[in-house]
Amino acid sequence: MDQGTRDKVLGRLAEAVGSVTVAHPTRVAIDGPPAAGKTTLADELAVVLRTQGRDVIRATIDGFLFPRAQRYPRGEYSAEGCYFDAHDYDALNRVLLDPLGPGGDRRFQHAVYDHTADAVLSPPCTTVRADTVLLFDGVFLMRPELIDRWDLRIFVSTALDKTVDRAVIRERQVSSRAEVERRWRQRYIPSQQLYFAAVHPTDHADIIVHNDNPQQPAWETRTC
Repeated sequence: MDQGTRDKVLGRLAEAVGSVTVAHPTRVAIDGPPAAGKTTLADELAVVLRTQGRDVIRATIDGFLFPRAQRYPRGEYSAEGCYFDAHDYDALNRVLLDPLGPGGDRRFQHAVYDHTADAVLSPPCTTVRADTVLLFDGVFLMRPELIDRWDLRIFVSTALDKTVDRAVIRERQVSSRAEVERRWRQRYIPSQQLYFAAVHPTDHADIIVHNDNPQQPAWETRTC
């Protein structure tokens, strides 16, 4: 495991993306627990790749949630509900990952749901070049429904207890500390424990970014 500055790790991630040789857009999964730093890392990597002249699609699992009325059949704080009921993987494959994959027509939609408005989306299809990069961040991306759709798999690893403190800071404008802690400790952290027990996501990752210290993350390349 190598440790370096954030810029160095972003540079190595960009090199890893550039090393993927496929005849269709490169589909990059950026997986990890909630509040691990996936979205920030993906946004920063997008800047690096665009500076290098790559076209980048940014999308997130939050754009493929089921509407709120559908995603809590087991209760708002259910870990099993978070893992099994929250995300529309069929839509994700149908409108984004498969069109960008082998044999796809490269006409995609980046989302089917607006998390802020709790509204179904149907954005117009966009067509991209074959050398485009999709940077897709989210939880549970190594699940069986998705695992074969990625051309590069990155896992952002952070101690689960540390994610609670980060979430409190991130959500302090909209939620109390007690509410955030309850949601993380009853729903999100146990759902990650369920995910690790069922799928062993780090075993499927090509790269693990250890992000306990975001300014000095560590890098681990996995070999099968």
